[in-house]
Amino acid sequence: MPNDLAADLRLRDPAKFQDPEVTAKGEKRAVVALTHLQTVWFNTGSLCNLSCQGCYMESGPTNDRLVFLGAAEVRSYLDEIEAHDLPVEEIGFTGGEPFMNEQFPAILEEALSRGFKVLVLTNAMRPIERRREVLRSLNAAYGEKMTLRVSIDHYMSSKHEITRGKGTWDVLLANVKWLAENGISLTVAGRTCWDEDEETMRKGYAARFTDLGIPVDATDPRHLVLFPEMDERKDVPEITTACWDIVGARPEAMMCATSRMVIKRKGAEHPVVVPCTLLPYDARFELGCGLRTSAGSVPLNHPHCATFCVLGGAACGLW
Repeated sequence: MPNDLAADLRLRDPAKFQDPEVTAKGEKRAVVALTHLQTVWFNTGSLCNLSCQGCYMESGPTNDRLVFLGAAEVRSYLDEIEAHDLPVEEIGFTGGEPFMNEQFPAILEEALSRGFKVLVLTNAMRPIERRREVLRSLNAAYGEKMTLRVSIDHYMSSKHEITRGKGTWDVLLANVKWLAENGISLTVAGRTCWDEDEETMRKGYAARFTDLGIPVDATDPRHLVLFPEMDERKDVPEITTACWDIVGARPEAMMCATSRMVIKRKGAEHPVVVPCTLLPYDARFELGCGLRTSAGSVPLNHPHCATFCVLGGAACGLW
């Protein structure tokens, strides 16, 4: 069973993560400068076909706080990258579930046609089934330029369905096997909310992948990403400038040193840019409407900055 947050939850001190410059203790807050813009993410919309336990995005069938991005809106950012020779190598798509966005096939082809590596985060459930011919065609045209990262929360069906819901395992496996049989580049995202160490989890996934004929190397952290759990209600330490040496982390290794994400809020006239995939709702992290205007330093003023990036050592991109 995943950790029971309701039974064991130290609520966050409300004084924490308030001031972008100093912590609740008055210490200088850590900030991360953009070293180079390597990855641009697009949140295609917060609607999802599933309501998963512990989803940090709170995605689901009724969450439309982030509306579907349109192809023209995505195209304008890709134009900006090209017009100003920004050093972007990878385009990432997340949600919600990207394949619920009716314009996503056109968006995906637009990014691929411009030569970017493209990473799509998906639950590989019913919405992807409607896009099989599109995926087959794009794979034939662009091959390994396109990678789908599929969420498989645990290698055992019973645990996966604790978070994703009953009946999700068989649908997921059928679609993952179809993707593998059609030569579409795959990676997998798992969760670490289980009482297992990393070695045990990787061995379990490896055995499952072998049984299913899924060509994913479970020993490679780029191919099987095990994400730390996040709950912004939980009490976690604030990251100060002294913490880099204490925890052995480097600011230039954080996601916000090399990435930005484009979102569009419900009711907004235009999209805005935020530092990373973890902070889609907090307006304090908006960095303007364009990629060039988003180059400022980012104060680590959110619990996810500590839990996921600094202490968790995780990142969402291909690198």
